[in-house]
Amino acid sequence: MDINLRNRIAAMSVQYLQFSLDYLIDSYVKCGIHNIEFWAGEPHYYRMDYLTRFEAGNKLKSIKARFTDNGIKVIMFTPETLNYPYSFSHPDQAVRNRTVEFFDMCCQDALELDCHRIFINTGCGLRDIKREESWKRVVDSLVRLCDVGKKYNIDFVLEQLQPYESNLVTTLAEMKQVIKDVGQPNLKICLDVVAMEVAGENMKDWFQELGEDIEHIHLADQNHQILGTGGYPIKAYLEYLGLVNFDGYISLEINDSIYWMDPHRSLYQSIDYLNNYFAEA
Repeated sequence: MDINLRNRIAAMSVQYLQFSLDYLIDSYVKCGIHNIEFWAGEPHYYRMDYLTRFEAGNKLKSIKARFTDNGIKVIMFTPETLNYPYSFSHPDQAVRNRTVEFFDMCCQDALELDCHRIFINTGCGLRDIKREESWKRVVDSLVRLCDVGKKYNIDFVLEQLQPYESNLVTTLAEMKQVIKDVGQPNLKICLDVVAMEVAGENMKDWFQELGEDIEHIHLADQNHQILGTGGYPIKAYLEYLGLVNFDGYISLEINDSIYWMDPHRSLYQSIDYLNNYFAEA
């Protein structure tokens, strides 16, 4: 067991989308969480609310100061781009340009939070056009995106999705292909265990095939439930990550909508599960 694994537990903040930033911070403190995957969306922070980079920077400096005062570090900047109005694969070049331009702003935002890693996904290509066309546009967009990231010393961390979310990258084979086709050193991987299980895959195969590029884990039980309440082998995941000396962050994504009315409880119970696991280990 890697004894430092416990120190690399983080939590994604998207489940607090119906609560204030004050509530979010108080909840993280009560849960003893020191690493945040900061979801950049309303009501906490959305870049397009600010007319200039200066105004956005001031807002982020204020947020970072509050995090720092409460012992919380931003380990991943995660803008909301899965759905409208952004797309890496849209047939209209103007939409793709706007998406890449938005991520240029996200790079600036991440640096304001002393973070050099930005979370991304491919989104979904229009399902009534040939997938091959969407794939080519995604690859082109990600190459452009990585070029933007290099200006800021930013890594982009790409997650696979579930089939209802995307027709592009949902499996290990598709992740391997997109990494190869984009061919940029600052394109890294987030392994989402829910999407992995839905695809009928396993963690060992992912690490054997792509381990050098896996920088982040999204951890949840079945359907993004509280750890220990579904059917996934959470302890086996953690044991394997310790065995391979995984040195990235393991971010809780407890984001089933059934928890939106009480996100603190769902996160607290998941942290309690992890504390018991590490105590036993």
